[in-house]
Amino acid sequence: MDVIVIGAGPTGLMLAHELALGGARVVVVERLAERVRQVKGGAIQPRTSELLDARGLLDAIEARALERTKTGGHFAGLPVSLDCANWRTRHPYPIAIPQWAIEDVLADAAVERGVEILRDHPVTSVEQDGTGVTVTAGDTELRAAYAVACDGAHSSVRKLLDVPFPGRPGTYRAVLTDIRLTSVSGLVPASAGHLSTMTRQDNGFFGMLVPVGGGEYRFTYGATGTEEASSTFDGVQRALTAVYGEGTVLGEVLNSSWFSDATRQVERYRYGRVLFAGDSAHIHPPWGGQGLNLGVQDAVNLGWKLAATTAGWAPEGLLDTYHVERHPKAARVLHHTSAQRVLANPQPDEDLLALREIFTDLMRLPDANHHLAGMMSGLDVEGRVPDYDLVTDDGPVRLAELLRPGRGLLLDPTGSLDVPEGWSDRVDLVRVKSDDDFGPLLLRPDAVVCWSGEGSLADALAGTFGRAA
Repeated sequence: MDVIVIGAGPTGLMLAHELALGGARVVVVERLAERVRQVKGGAIQPRTSELLDARGLLDAIEARALERTKTGGHFAGLPVSLDCANWRTRHPYPIAIPQWAIEDVLADAAVERGVEILRDHPVTSVEQDGTGVTVTAGDTELRAAYAVACDGAHSSVRKLLDVPFPGRPGTYRAVLTDIRLTSVSGLVPASAGHLSTMTRQDNGFFGMLVPVGGGEYRFTYGATGTEEASSTFDGVQRALTAVYGEGTVLGEVLNSSWFSDATRQVERYRYGRVLFAGDSAHIHPPWGGQGLNLGVQDAVNLGWKLAATTAGWAPEGLLDTYHVERHPKAARVLHHTSAQRVLANPQPDEDLLALREIFTDLMRLPDANHHLAGMMSGLDVEGRVPDYDLVTDDGPVRLAELLRPGRGLLLDPTGSLDVPEGWSDRVDLVRVKSDDDFGPLLLRPDAVVCWSGEGSLADALAGTFGRAA
C-alpha cells in the first residue's frame, strides 16, 4: 500500500481520488459506519468548481446542487454581491449543495479508480519509522509508505502524534442545525440555494437561515450576553422567534452541531511520513464556506505530489512544497475570517457600526470588490489560468478537459515544441490554436502554471516532474 488516507470527508475522498489518478495504491479509513446526512459545508466556491471541472466531477456535483434562483450572500454579515466576472471563470457563483451529496460524488469517483473505503474503522494508533507508517483502525492493522490525516477539526491523528495546534481559542459558540418549518415570516428567504445574509437582533440573538430545498433549512445562530444558544427543539424555536419573529414556526429539528470562532493551524503540514490536510490542519469559523474549499484544494495540491513521490519520479523537495504552498493559504483565510468575526460582532458598539458602514461603502468600489471576490472565490491563486477554449487536431476542447488525465500538460500554440525525451511518460504535449493570446504553457497536474516560455523547458520539467527517464 502506498498511502493510507484517514477520514472520508470531502478532503479525504478528493485526496484518495487524486492519489489513485496518479497511480498510487490507496485505502481510506473512516471512523463513522455510514455517512452523516447533514447539510453542513454546503458551498463550493468558484476555484474549487474549476478544479472539480478539471477532473470531470463538476457535472455530477451540479446535478445534485440546490436550485439557485437568487444570488446573494454576506461578507462578515454585511450584504454584498461579489463580482467574479473580471476573474474570467466559467463558474462565477458558489454552488449550494449539502456536504453529503459532495461526498457521494467523490466517494463514487474514488471507488471507480480502485480506492477501498473502510468505514466503521476508528483510528487508535499511528506509528511511523524510516520506511513507512503503521495505522491501527478498528481491528485492522494497515501499513503504507505514507499516511494523510483528513479526519477533521478533532483529528485523532493529531492527538495521537501530539502535534501542536496553536491558535486563538473561541470567544463564543454557535449552533448549526438542519430544520423543517411549518410556517415562515416575511424575513425568511424563500428561494432554495439562496445564500442569506446574517440577521442580528437587539434581543441577544443573531442568525442566518438558508433554504436548501424540500422544505428544509439550514439555520446557523448564536446568542450574546446572558442568553445561551440551545440546540433543543425549544431552544431552536426560541432563536427563530428572536431573529425572525413569531411567524416562523419550527416543525422538526433534523440534526445539529456546534462550532466556535476559534482559529487554529498546525505549524507544519508534514511530520515525517504523516501529512495533514483539511480541518485536521486548520480550523476557523465557517464564514464564506471556506473550510470545505480549503480542504479540497489542499487535496488537489497534495495528491499528485504524493503520488509522484510513491512512484519514485518526484524531484527532491517536491513533497515539502505542499506545506510551502498551502500553509500560507490557510493562514490567510484564518486571518480574514478573524477580521470578519470582528465585523460581524452581534453586539456592535458605535465605533463598529461606523466601521461596518465604511466597509460596506468600500465593497461597492470596483477594485475592492474585485479583490474580495478573488479572495473569497479562491480565483486569486498564483499560477491560475482561465479555462481557455482551444482547438486541437481533434477539434474544439476546453483546457479543463485536457487536464482530466491528471498528468503534466504542455500547451503549444506555436507548433514548434516537443516534450524532451524522458518526460513523455509524465507530461502530455498538445498543440493548440486559440483566440486568446498566450505563449507556451507548462501546467502541473493541479492546473497550476509552472513554466510560461521563459528559461529552459528542460529545467522546468526537471524541477517539477523529476529527472528524465
